[in-house]
Amino acid sequence: MLRTLVHATPSPLGAWLLILASGLLEIVFSALMKQSDGFTRPLPSLVAAVSALLSIWLMTISLRTLPLAIAYAVWAGIGTLGTALAAVLLFGEEFTLPKAAFMGVIVVGIVGLQLQSAE
Repeated sequence: MLRTLVHATPSPLGAWLLILASGLLEIVFSALMKQSDGFTRPLPSLVAAVSALLSIWLMTISLRTLPLAIAYAVWAGIGTLGTALAAVLLFGEEFTLPKAAFMGVIVVGIVGLQLQSAE
């Protein structure tokens, strides 16, 4: 399966699933950067580094099918939104109405870009 993933050009649906997985790994990376305490704690540091590398690798495979500008914006949006939610849920950061509104704008942007790429 790994050999197939490395060499194959994904279908559009497959590419979007790779972007989703890559974005989720970006969230893991971001959350574990906080837990790594400046990369001084070995396990969170290792998992953060592996998550970052896997995220980038999956993103590059999706770019065989998807346009760079749209794929990158969606990937970054997933990472940004997910990291903001993780900060609230895992680290007790404040969740305000303006934060919720701006997260909503990110979601609208992600959906809009995905619809744009379908044209």
